[in-house]
Amino acid sequence: MSSLRDLLRPLVAAGLVAALVVPASPASAEPTVAELTRQIDKSSTELARVVETYNELREKIKENERVAAGLQARIAPLEEQTARSRADVGEIAVTAYKTGGLQTVDALLSPGGSGSLAERLGTLDQLTRQRQARIAGFTANQRRLVEQQRSLDTTLARQAAQAKQVAAGKKKIEKDLARLYELRRTAYGAATEKPARKAGSAAKEAPAVSGKAGVAVRYAYGAIGKPYVWAADGPNGYDCSGLTSAAWRAAGRSLPHNTKMQWNAVAKISRSELRPGDLVFYRSLGHVALYVGDGQVIHAPTFGRHVEKRSVDLMPPYGYGRVR
Repeated sequence: MSSLRDLLRPLVAAGLVAALVVPASPASAEPTVAELTRQIDKSSTELARVVETYNELREKIKENERVAAGLQARIAPLEEQTARSRADVGEIAVTAYKTGGLQTVDALLSPGGSGSLAERLGTLDQLTRQRQARIAGFTANQRRLVEQQRSLDTTLARQAAQAKQVAAGKKKIEKDLARLYELRRTAYGAATEKPARKAGSAAKEAPAVSGKAGVAVRYAYGAIGKPYVWAADGPNGYDCSGLTSAAWRAAGRSLPHNTKMQWNAVAKISRSELRPGDLVFYRSLGHVALYVGDGQVIHAPTFGRHVEKRSVDLMPPYGYGRVR
């Protein structure tokens, strides 16, 4: 027995050493909350850019709709003018056919006609000019009508292509958003966070700011606690450029629902010139917020979160603008 024990002891020891030395087969490690947060931040930033591109396309469609409406408004009277001109020219043709064309000329130039020859020649010249003017008017009206209709057709075709892009963009955003919300559920247990405060409860905290800027600032305070909703401009949710456009719309100023377009619409100012109501731009024009004073901005941050008030340096600012 002791000899068997002596034989097994080295084998058992060797087995223990092997167990310690040989690593176990690696199990797939779950990502940590910190790793998931980094993925969420990266995905959110990329998706926010896609949303702003979507917003820009929708703004272009709105502009095309305005252009198309203007063209259609101009085409209607042109069609009436062209119809009248066509009737005039038809009347000239019928008259020429019935009279044989030269009978009027013969009547005016015959020796027995009334008035002097010079007077009759003047009358003939005047009739000729009148007819030429009527024909020229018809031609010009026709040309203008064709040009306007061509412009309208081009605008409507562009609009249809943009509508397809918007539909495709919406599908992509919804698909990417589903993945993003799944990441948030894995990291935080829920796709969206709970708002830090009840929506609208901060409205009474808005500082006293005069004029239209004050209206925009008060509107932004009233939006605190409302959810980020992509491509939305209120009243129940906002994306970043949707919030700033809605705030200034309440003040009677029109801003496009797109960060880059807003940058092009505002007067550029320096940081030292910032005052409540001004816009602060971030992420190479991928994000925008409304300055409310005391080094603070109100913005719609990103997917799964809510409108909040933060430091103007929540991220490195790209530039500053004043609504004109």
